[in-house]
Amino acid sequence: MKYSDRINQALSVAAKAHSGQTRKGTNIPYITHPVAVALLASDYTDDEDVIIGALFHDILEDVPPDIYSEEQMRADFGNRVADLVKAVSEDKRPDEPEKPWKERKIAYIDHLRETSDIGAVIISAADKAHNLASIIQDYREQGDDLWARFNAPKADQLWYYQTVTELVSDTLEPGVLLNRLVALTQELYEIVSSTSVEN
Repeated sequence: MKYSDRINQALSVAAKAHSGQTRKGTNIPYITHPVAVALLASDYTDDEDVIIGALFHDILEDVPPDIYSEEQMRADFGNRVADLVKAVSEDKRPDEPEKPWKERKIAYIDHLRETSDIGAVIISAADKAHNLASIIQDYREQGDDLWARFNAPKADQLWYYQTVTELVSDTLEPGVLLNRLVALTQELYEIVSSTSVEN
């Protein structure tokens, strides 16, 4: 990731927005995820809007608007950054009742498929690659107990990652990011296929 004053400002905003949040089922500070996603996205592009969008990709889903809103994002970083974040955001807000898991995932896939900005696909690929790497690492340490932390069984998790990976593969040029995502999705397939008991 190339350093700039704008990237530095975005890092500060993301750190404040996700302050006190942790990764699902862990004590790991949440900010490690958007930073990793931004680094992965920077393997594919040096487009600053895309890298900032990667840093912000979970803010509209997981951060109350009184902490950092879409309007603030547009004012601080421009319409494209906010549009990229919206393109990779599920239809949920921390201050609203959550919709069913599968409904949210289908809507996410449909929205990503319809986006005209390849930057959104890059961010999605980086997000899913980091999530998969974390899931696989935790599986090695916890085994099938891992799946209890999720809102859907492992077969559904596999469906989701395979579907997004297929979409990304149809859009992005081959390279480090796409290769990583494909390999991690294959590894998840092998893990899920190795056992038949759903948790």
